[in-house]
Amino acid sequence: MEQILILDFGSQYTQLIARRLRALRVYCEILPYSSPVEEILSRSPRGIILSGGPSSVYDKAAPKPDQAVFNLGVPVLGVCYGMQLLAHEFGGKVCKAAKREYGFSELKLLKGSRLFKGMNGGATVWMSHGDEVKKVPAGFHVTARADGSDITAMENPERGLYALQFHPEVHHTEHGVKMLENFARGICGCKDRWSPASFLNESLAAVKKQAGGSAVICGLSGGVDSSVAAVLAHKAIGDKLKCIFVDTGVLRHGDRERMEEVFKKKFRFSLKIVDASALFLGRLKAVTSPEKKRKIIGHTFIEVFDKEAKKVKGAKFLLQGTLYPDVIESVSVKGPSAVIKSHHNVGGLPAKMKMGLIEPLRYFFKDEVRELGRTLKIPEGLIMQHPFPGPGLAIRVLGEVTPDRLKILREADRLMREEIQKAGWYDKIWQAFCVLLPVRSVGVMGDERSYEYTIAIRCVSSVDGMTADWSRLPHDLLQKISSRIVSEVRGVNRVVYDVTSKPPATIEWE
Repeated sequence: MEQILILDFGSQYTQLIARRLRALRVYCEILPYSSPVEEILSRSPRGIILSGGPSSVYDKAAPKPDQAVFNLGVPVLGVCYGMQLLAHEFGGKVCKAAKREYGFSELKLLKGSRLFKGMNGGATVWMSHGDEVKKVPAGFHVTARADGSDITAMENPERGLYALQFHPEVHHTEHGVKMLENFARGICGCKDRWSPASFLNESLAAVKKQAGGSAVICGLSGGVDSSVAAVLAHKAIGDKLKCIFVDTGVLRHGDRERMEEVFKKKFRFSLKIVDASALFLGRLKAVTSPEKKRKIIGHTFIEVFDKEAKKVKGAKFLLQGTLYPDVIESVSVKGPSAVIKSHHNVGGLPAKMKMGLIEPLRYFFKDEVRELGRTLKIPEGLIMQHPFPGPGLAIRVLGEVTPDRLKILREADRLMREEIQKAGWYDKIWQAFCVLLPVRSVGVMGDERSYEYTIAIRCVSSVDGMTADWSRLPHDLLQKISSRIVSEVRGVNRVVYDVTSKPPATIEWE
């Protein structure tokens, strides 16, 4: 299969390059920058992209690829750090910029370049760099300039080397996808039209071969990833797939019932539902720290799941809905960064259980998993559901998690989702949920003084989840949601709407 390889130098945007190419139906994979040339050659790439990164190419410890990468006879595109790397390696000059550039800049195209085919004059592009190319190497020429920089794009078409100082992969860069398409199809000559569905038969055969007649256990959460992985595996091995659903007591309204309806009735899974809500809520009693909540839920989930899994005879494999971003994070080099919070997903099962892993979705992004789910006839409501964190409502009840507080939040969240779905807004929003605040305020209800909880509504719009903006819901819709929550949910007398973007805030409150 034709493919483009992306060598990762630690940019926060590396995955976006892959997602943009995949959206163009060009297959691509991400490898660490340090991958040996033999591994690169084994994939027979039609082209290579050097990602951005936090380092400076002139530092002694600057990350650099195998030098043979530049002599494979395939086109190479350097982005940001990748451009600086090309300039440095081929004799140009790179130095610290007098003024760092972060944000929008106006691009002016110079000489005709195949990379800018179909573009007229210029474009608004997204910059994020502290170094700049001051002198292009011999054999290269400048193809674009931008505000504050004389060298914003350069190339040596004879050697198939192209470079951009800005980020074509981010949503903010005008015509950025067109540039990537020009590189992949126009310069590298990729003609195949890849799609997730084209991998289906290959994935089914791989699961069947790996399982080899043994039972396979799946921790089915009802989320998009585990659901698609499970339906795919069930199609391959039938009742050899043994699914376990753990009711943690911090689920949303209807989550458990949906498991019965979709997986037991529609797909006829071998599914065991384990009600461990009392155990989880008992261990969460008096706990207010978000990190402690996550750890308690994660450890308890593993304990319960492990106990149930041991009852399955002949099980040698664990099915997981691991996606490509998880794989990339485990092998790619990242610059130093602060730990904001633990990951939302419950993890640790493979190390605990010591079983073989079957991961049929490990080369797919989320949108591709949804596309595959449609091919597998999974209900649209399940495929398009908003993300739901592993710790569930426990991190949306701020402060101590109690049955009474969960009941309030669960009902408020049900009403909110019901109204945005009726108004046709659900599919326009990346994520929508309610948060129960650990404060009470004075109100007047039925001519009487009330002193009850506040519900915060959080609805965000996003392209990729890396950044997000608050959704501009119609005022009439917000009024309807607020009115229903205050009228129908006992214990709430105030509703507020979160109008903070990410950054500076995260999407979840905890």
